[in-house]
Order: sequence, then structure tokens, then C-alpha cells
Amino acid sequence: MDRHDGFREFVLARRQSLTRTAYLLTGDAHLAEDLLQSVLINVVGQWPKLSANGNPEAYTRKALVNQYISWRRRLRREWPSADPPEHGVSYDEESVDRIVLRQALAKLTRKQRAVIVLRFWEDLTEAQTAEALGCSVGNVKSQTHRALARLRTLAPELTDSRSLSEFQEVAP
Repeated sequence: MDRHDGFREFVLARRQSLTRTAYLLTGDAHLAEDLLQSVLINVVGQWPKLSANGNPEAYTRKALVNQYISWRRRLRREWPSADPPEHGVSYDEESVDRIVLRQALAKLTRKQRAVIVLRFWEDLTEAQTAEALGCSVGNVKSQTHRALARLRTLAPELTDSRSLSEFQEVAP
């Protein structure tokens, strides 16, 4: 029996969700793939222990958030984007809302963005989010409150037309 039995199945089953989380954290599809690959390299090394008595999905999600925060600390600059600026393209209202939301999310602190992604897109409870971030439930509540207030300030047009929970399909 291989020590990595089940890892391939885990990745195949959870890849879409993990990719979406990585995308929502980074705001860039290419960086999301890099982030996920980096994390999965670390997860495969821990796989025997995780598959025996751990929660591989929670561990991987927490590793994604930690790696993202670590990358942001090291770079301390704006993330490069592989997408060129678009000119002469018309968007429908939903597309404009998604663009506005992505831009607003990019202006949150890294922890606020992580809390919003985990709570609203991954639909984790406050306790699960606290576990994933390695902080208290009270910290999750206050970060969520501050992040939502900041989003309402940055993108007030979204509060009139749609709630944040309707943007589950922001990721590609």
C-alpha cells in the first residue's frame, strides 16, 4: 500500500473548491493555481498523518490561507496580473458587480479577505473559520464586521442590488 493512497482522490474531489478559495484569496487565476500547487506539495508530505487521523480538507484550507498571508507579507506590493487591461468591452450589470466586488476585496486586509472568503464563499461557520485561521471566534466576528463595513464603504452600489452571498460564482 502506497503512503499517499487517497491523496489523488482527495485532490480530484476537492480541487474545484480549493481552486475557488485560492482564487478568491489572490484575485488572480494564475496566482491561485500557483498558491494551490504550493500548498498541495506540502499537503502530500503530511498525507499519511492527515489521512489516518486528521481532517485533510480543513488542513489544506488552513494551509491555503497561511500560504496566502505569507506570500502577501513577503511581497508587500501589488500582485501582478496575467490579464491585460480590457478596452472597448461592454459588460452586463452582473459582470460589473463582480468586477467591483473583486476590486473591493483586493482592498481589504489579508485577514479580512480571508475571513470573507471562508465565511461567505466557503460557507464555514465562525468556529470553523477561527480554526482555519488559528484565531478566536471573537476575532472572526470582529474581522467579519470590519470587512463587511469596509466592503459597504468601498462598493456601496453592491449593497443596493445584491448581497455578498449571491457572488458565489466570482471565481472562474
